[in-house]
Amino acid sequence: MVERTMKAIRLHEFGGPEVLRYEEVPVPEAGPGEVLVRVHAAGLNPPDWYAREGMPDVPAELKPPMELPLIPGTDVSGVVEAVGSGVDAFAVGDEVFGLLRFPTALQSAAYAEYVTAPATDLARKPATVDHVHAAALAMSGLTAWQFLIALGHDHPSPFQQAEHRPMPLDSGKTVLVNGAAGGVGHLALQLAKWQGARVIAVASGAHETFLRELGADEVIDYTKDRPEDVVRDIDLVLDNVGGPHSRRFLPTLKRGGALYPVYFGEFDDEENTKLGVTVTATQVRSNGAQLAELARLLEDGTIRVAIDSTYSLEDAQSAHKRAADGHLRGKIVLTVA
Repeated sequence: MVERTMKAIRLHEFGGPEVLRYEEVPVPEAGPGEVLVRVHAAGLNPPDWYAREGMPDVPAELKPPMELPLIPGTDVSGVVEAVGSGVDAFAVGDEVFGLLRFPTALQSAAYAEYVTAPATDLARKPATVDHVHAAALAMSGLTAWQFLIALGHDHPSPFQQAEHRPMPLDSGKTVLVNGAAGGVGHLALQLAKWQGARVIAVASGAHETFLRELGADEVIDYTKDRPEDVVRDIDLVLDNVGGPHSRRFLPTLKRGGALYPVYFGEFDDEENTKLGVTVTATQVRSNGAQLAELARLLEDGTIRVAIDSTYSLEDAQSAHKRAADGHLRGKIVLTVA
């Protein structure tokens, strides 16, 4: 029996975009509970370049296992090619999309012509949504959903003991979204508006028209003003930049408010208690059921996914270089012929 092969992007060493190689590799086989997907598009996300670099800023004891050679990628949209045993939800020919195996596997081999996927990580792609936009929705949409709408799992956070419980949003709440033009940010802005909240978007002034089209009530150009200097009495800050500087948003919150840093930083529990605020975070997890809810919102026009740029699979190096340039408006997507 002749082994089937496909084209994929692999890295044999960690480093910059130049380590991404376009190669011939075997087509994987769907195991129990899995489907084989013929990939039409794969979305790019920060974990892709963290993994490509070998996660140099993460202590060795905290790094997830990554065996080389590695096919990067977790976000896909495509067509079911084969179905493994025990799968009843999907059939050959179904159009599907999903975030695969995250965070159990930091990378799930999505930069390829074919990929296997747990059926529970997938949702049906709406017929009115193309593969590029569906692939762009997966990780970013689930991150925004699990931070703002519903966590959807009981796995402990890797960042802190406190459980993340999204604040109920309504017309009486004001939400500030930092990094509002990026992948997670532009979707979070729209989800907060869907819930009725007033939304202040923080981004470069070049994105103001784009953000107001998405529903932002106010836009702060961080190149001119520091949000922590100009706003107060915020109910919720979703900081998509996060990290060690995230605590700068604490003065913007009213008592009873909350700060959700997507990339968790250093916080003082005593200070938070004194201010009367909550600081929690979570780690996005694959969830086909939540993706189905996002797909309905995308199909009916409640939310839209912005595409910063697209690249062919073989041009993955250029896609990663674009990601490194920063100042993205929405998502970068690889297209697979």
